[in-house]
Amino acid sequence: MKIRTATAGNAKAMSEMLQGLVTAGKRTARADVEFVLENYVGNPVGIRCSLAEDERGAFLGFQSLIRSTEANRYGTPVGWGIIGTHVSPDAARTGVGTALFAASRKAAIEAGLTKIEAFIGKDNKIAQSYYERMGFETYRQTDTAVCKAWTSDEN
Repeated sequence: MKIRTATAGNAKAMSEMLQGLVTAGKRTARADVEFVLENYVGNPVGIRCSLAEDERGAFLGFQSLIRSTEANRYGTPVGWGIIGTHVSPDAARTGVGTALFAASRKAAIEAGLTKIEAFIGKDNKIAQSYYERMGFETYRQTDTAVCKAWTSDEN
């Protein structure tokens, strides 16, 4: 598996994968190319958007890490990271998320982040379990989400 930084040229494939998650009932948010460009690849507060590919170059998933700013839609404290993980249904449970988080963790430390929040739907037990395996702990809940935080031990 290869992990690399996503580019604008990957937005269409990323959008198609997100559309697959919508179809599979694993995503309810927007999945169009413009959304991918604005929120993941070209986000002005983006730290890194990592893309996972197999040895043949097939798209497996991506993970976005941005810096939290005032009035962000998640209520994440300013200066923390906000992470989002999206893995193709065809690549679930194959180590893609673990490999992506290794890249995001490194990027977070290099950016001086001490905390990262994952804002996870209350019913998304798979994502909650994934983030727990990556070292995130529940620290708050909203009406619709469980919010887990990762704390760096290197800053």
